[in-house]
Parts: sequence; structure tokens; C-alpha cells
Amino acid sequence: MVDLERRIAGATDLRLEAGDAPRIVGHAALFDRLSEDLGGFRERIRPGAFADSLEREDVRALFNHDPNVILGRNRAGTLRLGEDAEGLAIEIDPPDTQAARDLMVSIARGDVSQMSFGFIVRPGGQSWEKDAEGRVLRTLTAVRLLDVSPVVFPAYPDTAVAVRAMTAWRAATTPRPPVALLRRRLDLALAMGP
Repeated sequence: MVDLERRIAGATDLRLEAGDAPRIVGHAALFDRLSEDLGGFRERIRPGAFADSLEREDVRALFNHDPNVILGRNRAGTLRLGEDAEGLAIEIDPPDTQAARDLMVSIARGDVSQMSFGFIVRPGGQSWEKDAEGRVLRTLTAVRLLDVSPVVFPAYPDTAVAVRAMTAWRAATTPRPPVALLRRRLDLALAMGP
């Protein structure tokens, strides 16, 4: 028998707040918490990583990162974003659509209780290092925020992009053997024949 395991890297405080109209509130990202393994590395987000986006970007709230199910938008005033002590806090005024009503029922029941966010790393907005055990750690310090999303299965999106960035970092920080040593290895390989 195989034990099924799942790793979740998302905030877990998604909830509905009542009032004149229901609001979806929570955190789309949490600061200084390590993610699960994202393909050979772990990741953390530093406070301030979203600061530039909060001032300049046109961010959408979507369900499951699906642009066909838009829940709010900061430029329309139906999505409010801010960094607090915990992370990237969100408030969404969902539209009166069937998709939004269905989602609010799922949130109220606890079936959807987590969030995710879509982003692009800004130039110079990440660093890579190895910890004492040799595990690779990526730290995000400046990202371009694209969307925040209540999701069924939260995780950092586009980990393949981050894996490529990790590969480039490793290549740049791994010492290369001197050319003379490489030439000698090639000569020996050629001498041995096929």
C-alpha cells in the first residue's frame, strides 16, 4: 500500500466575511515561510517583495488562476491588496455571478480554503544559496504580481521557470575545471577509442 502525500505551499486563512455584501479575505502568500520542495529547491518570500506591485500593477483576483473566472481587480476597486506582518493580505468584493456564488459556497463549506499567486521575478529580485545541509534555497525579494487566486490545489505556479533559474545559478557558481584538464580528459577518451 502506498501512502498518498501532497505538499501545499499556500496560505490557509481564506474565509468569507459578512457585511452589506460578502467579501473574500485571506493571504495569498506568507512571508519567511519555507515552501515544500519545488523541484530541487525550497523557496521563501521576504517582506517587501510585493511592494512595487502594490503601487503600480493592475492585479486581478481569479479562481484557480483562470482568467475566465475573474473575482476582482485592484484598479476597479474590487480587490484590495496590502503587505501586513504575515504576508500578502487580500480582500475581494466578488461579483454577483454564478461562478462567484458557487465559489463562496465552497469557501463557506471549507472545500476551498487556500490561495495562490501568479508572479514574475523582477530583475535582481531573487537570490540563491545553499543551507548547511547543501539544500538549495531561493529567496524572493521583488516580484511582479499578476494575480491572486483562491485555489483548490495551491502551489507556486511556474516552478519550471524557477528550476531553469536554479540551473543557471548552479552553472554560474559551480567551479569549472581548467581548460588543460578538460583537454587531457578529451585526449584520454580519444586514445581509448570507441
